Amino acid sequence: METTPPSHITAHNNRKMTRFIALSRPLAAAARVQVARSAIATRSAIQIRSYSAEHQEESFEHFTERFVKFFDNVDDLFELQRGLNNAFGYDLVPSPSVIEAALKAARRVNDYPTAVRILEGLKVKAGSEALYKQYMDELAPLKAQLGVETKEELGV
Repeated sequence: METTPPSHITAHNNRKMTRFIALSRPLAAAARVQVARSAIATRSAIQIRSYSAEHQEESFEHFTERFVKFFDNVDDLFELQRGLNNAFGYDLVPSPSVIEAALKAARRVNDYPTAVRILEGLKVKAGSEALYKQYMDELAPLKAQLGVETKEELGV
């Protein structure tokens, strides 16, 4: 046997339900807007990823030209260090002309320790003593002109 609640309780529950519906409609609309924004953001992210697939490989000559030009225009230590991080971050040994431009930039911004570290980084990137010696032989006149010595020559 079912009992029905008194009418004053039913009326009270109806008012509560009406208030709930009135409050939930704007929330539902806001949720729909958020879902739509999320869908747009997802589509945009997917499109951005597909654009990166169209980048071409940079040739060694273009790499060399780009970094020589960069180091020729360096005016402060931060830019020099940023350029060195970028140049040495690639999976290749920078050409002697890039190392020359970097050494000149280090001396231009008056930072001798960075010039020594450039030569240390070259030794690590070269990977073999023979290649490192070839670089040092080619860079010897510039090293003498700028007064830059390697860490080993400094006895450190």
